[in-house]
This record gives sequence, C-alpha cells and structure tokens, in this order.
Amino acid sequence: MKPSWRLLAGLYPFGAGAMGVNLFFASLIGSWLGWPVLTPWQSTAGGLVIGVPATYAFACHITRLMKEADTP
Repeated sequence: MKPSWRLLAGLYPFGAGAMGVNLFFASLIGSWLGWPVLTPWQSTAGGLVIGVPATYAFACHITRLMKEADTP
C-alpha cells in the first residue's frame, strides 16, 4: 500500500535531516580512508536528495503498521 502525500510531507523533514547527519558522519569516517570530509552545506544538500527514498521507505513501513493495527 502506498503512503499518502500527507504522511510523506510530514516525515520528509525528519528523513532529510537524518540523512544529512548520517552523510556528514559517514564522510568523517571516510576521512580515515583519505576521502574528503563534506561540509555541512554539502551534507545538507545530500540529505535533501537521499532523504526522498529514505522517507518513502519509512512511510511505507508506517503505513503497513497502521494497516496492521486496524486489522482485528
């Protein structure tokens, strides 16, 4: 079952923020391998992009849980 646009819109700021933070910390771990560390602005931009599929996946999970809760 596809999630509603309202649910997606409500969860997107949290998904994008979480993905931005995760991307920044992943770049810090990548610096151990010699990779460049992302700036906070780059991490924010990446989080806005990566947050779309992450939010969709989480919204699908929430929709399944809501359907399961409604089933007697």
